[in-house]
Amino acid sequence: MNYTKEQLIDALVNEWEYLCHDCPEEGDDTPEERREWLKTLTLEQLVEETDTDSEFYPLDEWMEVHG
Repeated sequence: MNYTKEQLIDALVNEWEYLCHDCPEEGDDTPEERREWLKTLTLEQLVEETDTDSEFYPLDEWMEVHG
């Protein structure tokens, strides 16, 4: 894996904005709140948040979409 913590955080916030854009729910974090929470996670935890795996949806493919 050749991604920095900041790159993963940016991509996770991008994904969050995409997922919440069309149908936000009351109580959802704002992108800023999400970013602050993500900053508290380790690099390994951030990778877990991407919900990727080596077989069906590799991190590189996920980063192409969200990064």
